[in-house]
Amino acid sequence: MATHGFQNGGDTTVSLPEVVPFDFPHLTRLSWELGSRVVDDNGVFHSKWEQTGSRWSLSIFRVTEHTVILCVRTPVGRERFYGAAKLDLERALPHLESTSNWHRCE
Repeated sequence: MATHGFQNGGDTTVSLPEVVPFDFPHLTRLSWELGSRVVDDNGVFHSKWEQTGSRWSLSIFRVTEHTVILCVRTPVGRERFYGAAKLDLERALPHLESTSNWHRCE
């Protein structure tokens, strides 16, 4: 019989890469296939941010009334997708805006 989930008390905590200057209390990691499909099909572009002096970037998409998807692009071009609550994003944006080594792309 197949089981789902973690056994033996495995850690299920998901967090953004350390280079991103904030984290969310509830975050879901999405596969590349799912994340890119949701963004392409239902995503409304919110904003894109880049880290000064590096090739890290963060793109934010609204996908439902209460949900956003964050796409973190690594310096080698890999995309990692995360689902989060829109309310958590609204709380984190002022911190991102005040961080000197991240800037919003227009």
